[in-house]
Amino acid sequence: MKQIIQIFALSILSASAAAGWFGDDDKATSTKQDTQTYTLNLAETWPSNFPIFGDSTKNFKKLAETMSNGRLKIRIDSKNKHKSALGIFDFVKSGQYDLGHSGSYYWKGKDINTLFFTSMPFGMTTPEQHAWFEYGGGQELMDKVYAKHGLKSIIGGSTGNQMGGWFQKEINSIADLQGLKMRIPGFAGEIMAEVGAKPTNIPAGELYTALDRGTIDALEWVGPSLDLRMGFHKVAPYYYTGWHEPGAELQFLINLKKYNALPKDLQTILISAMKLSAYQMYAQSEHESAKNWATMKQDYPNIKVKTFPKPVFDALRTANDKLLKRLAANNPLSKEIIKSQSNYLKKARAWTTISDQAYLNSQSK
Repeated sequence: MKQIIQIFALSILSASAAAGWFGDDDKATSTKQDTQTYTLNLAETWPSNFPIFGDSTKNFKKLAETMSNGRLKIRIDSKNKHKSALGIFDFVKSGQYDLGHSGSYYWKGKDINTLFFTSMPFGMTTPEQHAWFEYGGGQELMDKVYAKHGLKSIIGGSTGNQMGGWFQKEINSIADLQGLKMRIPGFAGEIMAEVGAKPTNIPAGELYTALDRGTIDALEWVGPSLDLRMGFHKVAPYYYTGWHEPGAELQFLINLKKYNALPKDLQTILISAMKLSAYQMYAQSEHESAKNWATMKQDYPNIKVKTFPKPVFDALRTANDKLLKRLAANNPLSKEIIKSQSNYLKKARAWTTISDQAYLNSQSK
């Protein structure tokens, strides 16, 4: 299987270079053989051997080194090494690390426009968002946001549609969210604050302890692919369906100065390896969620799977619309991104509805 993936990757690389997938500045312009080895250091938000997310960086390393015939060497430092899970943006921007792997919405405090490129509440699913990135102007807008920081961001792997989180108490009305202490990052955290909750952001390794000790009352992490092994069901029995991250995409960060210093063919290989490992992570996430959902239903029947009542969804959507309008009014680039995502969602969702949703509806019993 690994040989098949490598052959497939090399085929994609050749085809993409010929077709100009990555733009004119990414095409190889010289046939002169370059045997120099380039070592790139990558810092990731995740602890050592963190499942799925950490697998994505390992897959990237293998692909980059194989496709470059060893001319690219990738060294990965996990959170255990660099000690700053949410320091990746600054690490790569400063040049302390050449590459990073994290989530774009973690950097909203540094640049509000970074939050749009992970996932937006009530927004696009993973296939819709991938289409937007590749063909709907999403990558160009992401380049526009990150270039002023000396960075380039590339898709880093999607979790697919995420669950809405683990709650210690049932949510029956919007009043139940008042004062609720919840780990929820990104724009969804802004929405929860708007309806009266108290959002916070906590690294993965501290989530269970925070929930168990009452530091927080609820949390969202990912979904069955990762949640079950974290043990959240032991201290919070209510598991709510999602609304906030319908297509959560991680990111690879690249220091632009380092990227521009690479030979053109290695630039193409670098991005190809990132995108291929992102695809692998999405497939792995879907597989693990399906497998763990079946395990959860069988081994932990006391977990109460819930969906927020309609009045709660209505309040969340109203807050979402209000905050988006405020962002668009205060920031011209935010307005441009919001308009692009909204227009593309309308187009893509019409097709999703008549294709995927209609098919699923026809299969329901």
